[in-house]
Amino acid sequence: MLNILWRSIKWRFQNPISIAVTVLQPLIWLVLYSAVAGQIMQNLGISNYTAFILPGIIVLVTLGACCSGGIINFIMKTNGSFYRILIAPIRRSSIVLGQMLEAVLVSFLEVAILCIVSFFFSVTVASGIAGILLMILLIFMTAFFMSGITYTISLLLPNEVIYETIMNAIVLPIFFLSPALFPLENLTGGLKIAIMLNPFTHIINALRRLIFEDTILINDIVPVIGLFTVMCCISFALAFWRLKKETTH
Repeated sequence: MLNILWRSIKWRFQNPISIAVTVLQPLIWLVLYSAVAGQIMQNLGISNYTAFILPGIIVLVTLGACCSGGIINFIMKTNGSFYRILIAPIRRSSIVLGQMLEAVLVSFLEVAILCIVSFFFSVTVASGIAGILLMILLIFMTAFFMSGITYTISLLLPNEVIYETIMNAIVLPIFFLSPALFPLENLTGGLKIAIMLNPFTHIINALRRLIFEDTILINDIVPVIGLFTVMCCISFALAFWRLKKETTH
């Protein structure tokens, strides 16, 4: 697993543009959008709009990092290393975990950059060290789930052009059908129902509570952790199943 992880990390840092591109757009959202919409949001009682949208931008960065991780499979297939790994005496679970954890590590790197920038906009975590640890866990679970999904999809599709098109069609609705940019309380009807069915809505809300509230409400956090534990298991199982299918081809 560590060898696969290291191979993926080397590819990523040999192609640093993959990191720059996925973090640049969220940084623009964080800095420019918060500056433009912040004054409007103050009328809704949101004093620090940068802190308000930070959880949504963190999720967006995580989704982008995991999507770019799926490109590794296409590159490996092109240079033949993908098939050499398949015939090597390596457990299939280690191959999957190695690439998934690479996407998780890149997600944390990009989230760290976001958090450093947000510090200059007076963003703090009111829940303290315990809240920060819970945020790390929630971000890890988000990245692990999404990396498994992108790994599976990358093995299902014939080339990276179709892959990127499909992933854009998935990521953008996930982001906009969530309370990433606006308070959920002001929404009603079918739109609110659709947003509540989005699992990332609950991650964003949990992260937001940890940033704004000094008291950690276990009843708010535990259900989200439970939901994403199940989703992470399903995601890994799908990725493992798809890789085994590649072996039989």
